[in-house]
Amino acid sequence: MAILKIRGGDLDFVEYDFTSFRPGEHIYTDIPVVKTPIPQKGSFNVTVPSRIHLSVLDMNRFSPGMPGGGGLGFALQIYNDATVSCTPEETIIDSPRILLIEHLVAAFKAITGYTGGFSIRTRDHGKEHVGLGSTCTIASAVVAAMNEATGCPLTNDNVRRLIGYNYVEETNEPGMIAFGFETGVGAATSIYGGMNILGDQLTHVYQHPFAEDKNVFIITPIIHAEDGNAGLEEFSLLMNRARTLDYRDRELKAYMIMMDMIPAIEKGDLIKMGDIMWEIEFRGSKRAEVQHHTFIIYQHMNALRHAGLEFVAMSSVGPSICVITEKTELEMKPILDSIGLEISVSTKIDNTGIKITHN
Repeated sequence: MAILKIRGGDLDFVEYDFTSFRPGEHIYTDIPVVKTPIPQKGSFNVTVPSRIHLSVLDMNRFSPGMPGGGGLGFALQIYNDATVSCTPEETIIDSPRILLIEHLVAAFKAITGYTGGFSIRTRDHGKEHVGLGSTCTIASAVVAAMNEATGCPLTNDNVRRLIGYNYVEETNEPGMIAFGFETGVGAATSIYGGMNILGDQLTHVYQHPFAEDKNVFIITPIIHAEDGNAGLEEFSLLMNRARTLDYRDRELKAYMIMMDMIPAIEKGDLIKMGDIMWEIEFRGSKRAEVQHHTFIIYQHMNALRHAGLEFVAMSSVGPSICVITEKTELEMKPILDSIGLEISVSTKIDNTGIKITHN
């Protein structure tokens, strides 16, 4: 792994060593436990919705291993689930995300004091690389299911904190993981559903039902990033530009969300929400993320806006575009055909959040 150098301003220089490690190492344990874990009989199935992450609020306020930065996002009716039961000692994992889950199991046991094992099986939605947050969604399902299987020693709030402070990604090194960048939007959205807004240090600021009767379309154009760089070079370029731009625009983004976006959500005014989100697409780190995929993304999104679609935004770091509209898939087809785009995923908003079944 390499050292990533990030500069946010003249007096802000971060040198981060992307050292990989094995699952179970570097665990954050300072999370309150409300009761002693007691193994429950039977198995617990937890189903959680996927998420669209609309924007980070300030990329200067988080880094790998230090969650934060704030952000907003919403839940979709596309689901991952985990089935967990307690075992006397051994942990058995049936999942393609074994390293991630091994790390979460070690974190859960270290925090709660649970000394037994688990039987864990996961099932994902199968829609990869379209901006739905598969890592945080699987993590939310697994940790919530372990919590249920041991009698809920953690509150929902601390389930998402366990995930946020122990958020990791698999690496190219066999058997190794590394800390990832985490705002906490994914776990909060999976647990509570609807639209969620987070402040720094995983603080859950706001949740509200969102666009209940509207259609959601994920559109994934084929884009070649402007710099042609890969891996850490590409990531370093993005993060340096994003941090610098957030120094300029973070107050404006926070103001727009507090003073304009939240009132529009309360009133159910999707057009107003779309107008505010369109402004955010040109501000701070979101601008860096979009421009990283070249100005073609702006051209696509602008064409969709001019076609009368109410809410158009790039999901996370892209290049997937999220559209929320009253139009049907049939009505969307001629619009997308004229631009040369196709729908990757057609779904709706999930305003329910986590679902738990005891077998």
